[in-house]
Amino acid sequence: MKTALVTGIAGQDGSYLAELLLAKGYRVVGTVRDVHKTSDNMSASLMSRVELIEWDMLDQKEIVDIFLRNKPVEVYNYAACSSGEGMFDDPVGIGEINGLAVARMLKAISEVDSGIHFCQASSSEMFGDAVGSPQSVETPFKPRSPYGAAKLYAHSMIRIYRQYYGLFVCSAILFNHESPRRGLNFVTRKIAYQSAKIKLGLANELRLGNLDARRDWGFAGDYVRAMWLMLQQPHAEDYVVATGKTHSVRDLCEIAFKHLGLDYRDYVREDANAYRPAEPVELVGNPEKTIKQLDWAPEVKFDEMVKMMVDAELQKLR
Repeated sequence: MKTALVTGIAGQDGSYLAELLLAKGYRVVGTVRDVHKTSDNMSASLMSRVELIEWDMLDQKEIVDIFLRNKPVEVYNYAACSSGEGMFDDPVGIGEINGLAVARMLKAISEVDSGIHFCQASSSEMFGDAVGSPQSVETPFKPRSPYGAAKLYAHSMIRIYRQYYGLFVCSAILFNHESPRRGLNFVTRKIAYQSAKIKLGLANELRLGNLDARRDWGFAGDYVRAMWLMLQQPHAEDYVVATGKTHSVRDLCEIAFKHLGLDYRDYVREDANAYRPAEPVELVGNPEKTIKQLDWAPEVKFDEMVKMMVDAELQKLR
């Protein structure tokens, strides 16, 4: 039985990956901040099938000890500060967790077992003020937030440890990916949650920023499958994981409210205070390499994902 170590397993991506790995017969070890704190993303059944451990991502000795004790053959790193509304909060802390902690893990792998396969959850935020669209692994990075800058440092260390130390380490440059397990500080979950509340008479409006802002949104379950495929290849490479299509926040609202028999125009209000600076170039991923080399493709369509999220909120609220 192969052992996989999943950092940040209680988050959206970690929980979906845990389910995938268990279905494939892995022993799954997951790191969390507090083993006594429950997660809405992990059912009782899932919790009982994974081994949870606490760790301090900034403690090099502890990271080495965890690798030595658990002997993983694959490591997936999802532990990170949020990319939602908190991207500009605590730049130093974001740099330590999203950047330096990855360098610590890579160093630990080189010391413990250079045969470990490692996959980093990188981010489209690294492109920032992109020089062209769509973005691929060849597009230059120009991050414009502490979050994107920290992710780029980690991404660069992945390349360095692959080229100069010969490790099997790779980055999945993930564009926006959502699910019912997404945090409420993300606009997709916010829309699903608030539209369900409005349907049930628990709220009467939804305030958002720019409704015409566009994103390349996919389903988280599809994206973690791409990361697993990356570690099954004969050589480590970086890949863009995206749908290659964009939708607006307005599209998201229209689908969510229509699914509930409502017209979003009756309830959604634009709030200038919630606007984020617009990207000069549209952020949309080019997944051509991922599709061809990994034989991967998104299985859940955008409208299906939105409806899935709305249904999940309705069920919880009822």
